[in-house]
Amino acid sequence: MLSVTSGQIEAWVALYLWPFVRIGACLMVAPIFGTSFVPARNRLLLAAAITLLVAPLLPPPTVGPFSPAGVVIIAQQMVIGVAMGFVVQIIFDALAMGGQLLANSMGLSFAFNVDPLRGASTPVLGQMYTLLVTLTFLALNGHLAMLEILVEGFRTLPIGVDGLGSNGLWQVTLWGGQIFRGALMVSLPGVTALLVVNLAFGVVSRAAPSLNLFAIGFPITLVCGLVIVMFGLPSVQSSFINLMRESFTLLDELLRTRG
Repeated sequence: MLSVTSGQIEAWVALYLWPFVRIGACLMVAPIFGTSFVPARNRLLLAAAITLLVAPLLPPPTVGPFSPAGVVIIAQQMVIGVAMGFVVQIIFDALAMGGQLLANSMGLSFAFNVDPLRGASTPVLGQMYTLLVTLTFLALNGHLAMLEILVEGFRTLPIGVDGLGSNGLWQVTLWGGQIFRGALMVSLPGVTALLVVNLAFGVVSRAAPSLNLFAIGFPITLVCGLVIVMFGLPSVQSSFINLMRESFTLLDELLRTRG
Protein backbone atom coordinates (compact mmCIF):
# COMPACT_ATOMS: atom_id res chain seq x y z
CA MET A 1 0.00 0.00 0.00
CA LEU A 2 1.30 3.42 -0.97
CA SER A 3 1.85 5.67 2.03
CA VAL A 4 2.65 9.37 1.87
CA THR A 5 4.00 11.20 4.88
CA SER A 6 3.40 14.84 5.78
CA GLY A 7 7.08 15.56 5.18
CA GLN A 8 6.83 14.32 1.60
CA ILE A 9 3.76 16.47 0.97
CA GLU A 10 5.54 19.53 2.34
CA ALA A 11 8.56 18.80 0.13
CA TRP A 12 6.34 18.54 -2.98
CA VAL A 13 4.54 21.76 -2.09
CA ALA A 14 7.81 23.61 -1.54
CA LEU A 15 9.30 22.23 -4.77
CA TYR A 16 6.55 23.78 -6.87
CA LEU A 17 5.36 26.69 -4.70
CA TRP A 18 8.57 28.71 -4.50
CA PRO A 19 9.40 28.78 -8.23
CA PHE A 20 5.73 29.46 -8.98
CA VAL A 21 5.81 32.53 -6.74
CA ARG A 22 8.90 33.94 -8.49
CA ILE A 23 7.61 33.22 -12.00
CA GLY A 24 4.07 34.42 -11.25
CA ALA A 25 5.26 37.66 -9.65
CA CYS A 26 7.46 38.40 -12.67
CA LEU A 27 4.66 37.76 -15.17
CA MET A 28 2.24 39.94 -13.21
CA VAL A 29 4.56 42.97 -13.53
CA ALA A 30 6.48 42.33 -16.77
CA PRO A 31 5.46 44.07 -20.00
CA ILE A 32 3.28 42.19 -22.50
CA PHE A 33 2.43 39.52 -19.91
CA GLY A 34 1.31 41.94 -17.21
CA THR A 35 -0.83 44.22 -19.39
CA SER A 36 -4.46 44.82 -18.54
CA PHE A 37 -5.84 43.06 -21.63
CA VAL A 38 -4.14 39.76 -20.64
CA PRO A 39 -6.46 37.99 -18.14
CA ALA A 40 -4.90 37.13 -14.79
CA ARG A 41 -6.06 33.53 -15.29
CA ASN A 42 -3.91 33.23 -18.41
CA ARG A 43 -0.89 34.59 -16.57
CA LEU A 44 -1.39 32.10 -13.75
CA LEU A 45 -1.73 29.23 -16.23
CA LEU A 46 1.46 30.29 -18.01
CA ALA A 47 3.29 30.60 -14.68
CA ALA A 48 2.06 27.14 -13.67
CA ALA A 49 3.17 25.65 -17.01
CA ILE A 50 6.66 27.13 -16.69
CA THR A 51 6.84 25.95 -13.08
CA LEU A 52 6.01 22.37 -14.11
CA LEU A 53 8.97 22.49 -16.50
CA VAL A 54 11.40 24.15 -14.10
CA ALA A 55 10.61 22.50 -10.75
CA PRO A 56 11.93 18.98 -11.59
CA LEU A 57 15.33 20.52 -12.43
CA LEU A 58 15.68 22.22 -9.05
CA PRO A 59 17.36 20.65 -6.01
CA PRO A 60 14.99 19.20 -3.40
CA PRO A 61 14.01 21.72 -0.72
CA THR A 62 15.42 21.38 2.77
CA VAL A 63 13.07 23.87 4.46
CA GLY A 64 9.39 23.36 5.11
CA PRO A 65 7.10 25.70 3.15
CA PHE A 66 5.03 26.55 6.23
CA SER A 67 7.96 27.19 8.56
CA PRO A 68 9.18 30.74 9.37
CA ALA A 69 12.10 30.27 6.98
CA GLY A 70 9.67 29.05 4.30
CA VAL A 71 7.58 32.21 4.63
CA VAL A 72 10.75 34.30 4.26
CA ILE A 73 11.63 32.37 1.11
CA ILE A 74 8.17 33.05 -0.34
CA ALA A 75 8.62 36.77 0.31
CA GLN A 76 12.10 36.72 -1.23
CA GLN A 77 10.89 34.94 -4.37
CA MET A 78 8.08 37.47 -4.76
CA VAL A 79 10.55 40.34 -4.46
CA ILE A 80 12.85 38.76 -7.07
CA GLY A 81 10.00 38.25 -9.53
CA VAL A 82 8.61 41.76 -9.09
CA ALA A 83 12.10 43.27 -9.45
CA MET A 84 12.69 41.41 -12.72
CA GLY A 85 9.40 42.55 -14.20
CA PHE A 86 9.97 46.10 -12.95
CA VAL A 87 13.38 46.36 -14.62
CA VAL A 88 11.94 45.54 -18.05
CA GLN A 89 8.74 47.55 -17.56
CA ILE A 90 10.74 50.72 -16.84
CA ILE A 91 12.02 50.93 -20.43
CA PHE A 92 8.46 50.86 -21.78
CA ASP A 93 7.38 53.60 -19.38
CA ALA A 94 10.43 55.66 -20.38
CA LEU A 95 9.38 55.66 -24.03
CA ALA A 96 5.79 56.50 -23.10
CA MET A 97 6.98 59.40 -20.95
CA GLY A 98 9.19 60.65 -23.78
CA GLY A 99 6.19 60.67 -26.10
CA GLN A 100 4.21 62.65 -23.53
CA LEU A 101 6.96 65.27 -23.22
CA LEU A 102 7.11 65.65 -26.98
CA ALA A 103 3.32 65.85 -27.20
CA ASN A 104 3.29 68.67 -24.65
CA SER A 105 5.78 70.63 -26.76
CA MET A 106 3.91 70.24 -30.07
CA GLY A 107 0.42 70.94 -28.73
CA LEU A 108 -0.97 67.41 -28.55
CA SER A 109 -1.15 67.23 -24.78
CA PHE A 110 -4.95 67.54 -24.90
CA ALA A 111 -5.31 64.54 -27.24
CA PHE A 112 -5.81 61.61 -24.87
CA ASN A 113 -6.79 58.06 -25.64
CA VAL A 114 -7.23 54.89 -23.61
CA ASP A 115 -3.99 52.93 -23.48
CA PRO A 116 -4.83 49.21 -23.94
CA LEU A 117 -1.56 48.17 -22.27
CA ARG A 118 -2.34 49.92 -18.98
CA GLY A 119 -6.04 50.65 -19.16
CA ALA A 120 -5.49 54.37 -18.44
CA SER A 121 -5.74 57.56 -20.48
CA THR A 122 -2.44 58.65 -22.02
CA PRO A 123 -1.48 61.14 -24.77
CA VAL A 124 -1.81 59.60 -28.21
CA LEU A 125 1.86 60.20 -29.03
CA GLY A 126 3.01 58.36 -25.93
CA GLN A 127 0.62 55.54 -26.79
CA MET A 128 1.99 55.39 -30.34
CA TYR A 129 5.54 55.09 -29.00
CA THR A 130 4.41 52.38 -26.59
CA LEU A 131 2.82 50.35 -29.37
CA LEU A 132 5.90 50.84 -31.55
CA VAL A 133 8.34 49.59 -28.92
CA THR A 134 5.98 46.74 -28.00
CA LEU A 135 6.06 45.48 -31.58
CA THR A 136 9.83 45.95 -31.63
CA PHE A 137 10.14 43.99 -28.38
CA LEU A 138 8.12 41.10 -29.79
CA ALA A 139 9.92 41.17 -33.16
CA LEU A 140 13.29 40.87 -31.40
CA ASN A 141 11.98 37.99 -29.22
CA GLY A 142 12.47 40.08 -26.12
CA HIS A 143 9.69 38.19 -24.35
CA LEU A 144 11.48 34.90 -24.98
CA ALA A 145 14.79 36.34 -23.81
CA MET A 146 13.12 37.55 -20.61
CA LEU A 147 11.65 34.11 -19.94
CA GLU A 148 15.05 32.54 -20.61
CA ILE A 149 16.71 34.83 -18.06
CA LEU A 150 13.90 34.08 -15.61
CA VAL A 151 14.37 30.33 -15.90
CA GLU A 152 18.16 30.54 -15.94
CA GLY A 153 17.97 32.60 -12.75
CA PHE A 154 16.99 29.52 -10.74
CA ARG A 155 20.49 28.20 -11.40
CA THR A 156 22.47 31.42 -10.86
CA LEU A 157 20.31 32.64 -7.94
CA PRO A 158 18.92 29.51 -6.28
CA ILE A 159 15.86 29.58 -4.08
CA GLY A 160 16.83 30.54 -0.54
CA VAL A 161 16.37 33.04 2.26
CA ASP A 162 19.06 35.41 0.92
CA GLY A 163 17.22 36.77 -2.10
CA LEU A 164 18.63 39.73 -4.01
CA GLY A 165 20.33 41.24 -1.00
CA SER A 166 20.87 44.92 -0.29
CA ASN A 167 23.15 45.38 -3.31
CA GLY A 168 20.60 43.95 -5.73
CA LEU A 169 17.73 45.98 -4.29
CA TRP A 170 19.83 49.13 -4.53
CA GLN A 171 20.57 48.40 -8.20
CA VAL A 172 16.86 48.03 -8.90
CA THR A 173 16.16 51.33 -7.12
CA LEU A 174 18.79 53.15 -9.17
CA TRP A 175 17.41 51.61 -12.35
CA GLY A 176 14.17 53.49 -11.74
CA GLY A 177 15.99 56.65 -12.81
CA GLN A 178 16.24 55.22 -16.32
CA ILE A 179 12.66 56.33 -16.93
CA PHE A 180 13.87 59.96 -17.03
CA ARG A 181 17.00 59.15 -19.02
CA GLY A 182 15.04 57.20 -21.61
CA ALA A 183 12.39 59.89 -21.86
CA LEU A 184 15.04 62.53 -22.52
CA MET A 185 16.76 60.33 -25.12
CA VAL A 186 13.50 60.13 -27.05
CA SER A 187 12.07 63.62 -26.60
CA LEU A 188 15.09 65.93 -26.35
CA PRO A 189 15.83 66.24 -30.11
CA GLY A 190 12.19 66.95 -30.92
CA VAL A 191 11.73 69.34 -27.99
CA THR A 192 14.87 71.25 -29.03
CA ALA A 193 13.66 71.54 -32.63
CA LEU A 194 10.24 72.77 -31.48
CA LEU A 195 11.92 75.26 -29.18
CA VAL A 196 13.68 76.75 -32.22
CA VAL A 197 10.31 76.95 -34.00
CA ASN A 198 8.75 78.74 -31.03
CA LEU A 199 11.69 81.16 -30.84
CA ALA A 200 11.16 81.94 -34.51
CA PHE A 201 7.52 82.74 -33.81
CA GLY A 202 8.64 84.97 -30.97
CA VAL A 203 10.81 86.96 -33.36
CA VAL A 204 7.90 87.18 -35.81
CA SER A 205 5.57 88.42 -33.09
CA ARG A 206 8.01 91.23 -32.28
CA ALA A 207 8.29 92.18 -35.92
CA ALA A 208 4.52 92.00 -36.61
CA PRO A 209 2.55 92.50 -33.36
CA SER A 210 -0.78 92.56 -35.20
CA LEU A 211 -0.28 89.02 -36.53
CA ASN A 212 -2.49 86.42 -34.86
CA LEU A 213 0.18 83.87 -33.91
CA PHE A 214 -2.27 81.59 -32.14
CA ALA A 215 -4.17 80.97 -35.35
CA ILE A 216 -1.02 80.60 -37.45
CA GLY A 217 1.60 79.33 -35.04
CA PHE A 218 -0.33 76.42 -33.57
CA PRO A 219 -0.93 74.61 -36.91
CA ILE A 220 2.66 75.21 -38.01
CA THR A 221 4.00 73.93 -34.69
CA LEU A 222 1.79 70.86 -34.96
CA VAL A 223 2.92 70.12 -38.52
CA CYS A 224 6.59 70.60 -37.60
CA GLY A 225 6.10 68.30 -34.61
CA LEU A 226 4.58 65.58 -36.78
CA VAL A 227 7.47 65.86 -39.24
CA ILE A 228 9.95 65.58 -36.35
CA VAL A 229 8.12 62.51 -35.03
CA MET A 230 8.18 60.88 -38.48
CA PHE A 231 11.92 61.37 -38.98
CA GLY A 232 12.67 60.47 -35.35
CA LEU A 233 11.06 57.01 -35.35
CA PRO A 234 14.33 55.18 -36.22
CA SER A 235 16.12 56.89 -33.32
CA VAL A 236 13.24 55.91 -31.00
CA GLN A 237 13.67 52.27 -31.96
CA SER A 238 17.46 52.38 -31.56
CA SER A 239 17.12 54.04 -28.14
CA PHE A 240 14.66 51.37 -27.06
CA ILE A 241 16.94 48.57 -28.26
CA ASN A 242 19.83 50.04 -26.27
CA LEU A 243 17.65 50.31 -23.17
CA MET A 244 16.41 46.75 -23.65
CA ARG A 245 19.98 45.49 -23.90
CA GLU A 246 20.91 47.35 -20.71
CA SER A 247 17.87 45.97 -18.87
CA PHE A 248 18.73 42.38 -19.77
CA THR A 249 22.33 42.99 -18.68
CA LEU A 250 21.07 44.29 -15.35
CA LEU A 251 18.81 41.25 -14.93
CA ASP A 252 21.77 38.98 -15.55
CA GLU A 253 23.77 40.85 -12.90
CA LEU A 254 20.90 40.81 -10.41
CA LEU A 255 20.52 37.06 -10.63
CA ARG A 256 24.18 36.68 -9.74
CA THR A 257 24.05 39.12 -6.81
CA ARG A 258 24.96 37.86 -3.39
CA GLY A 259 24.37 40.03 -0.33
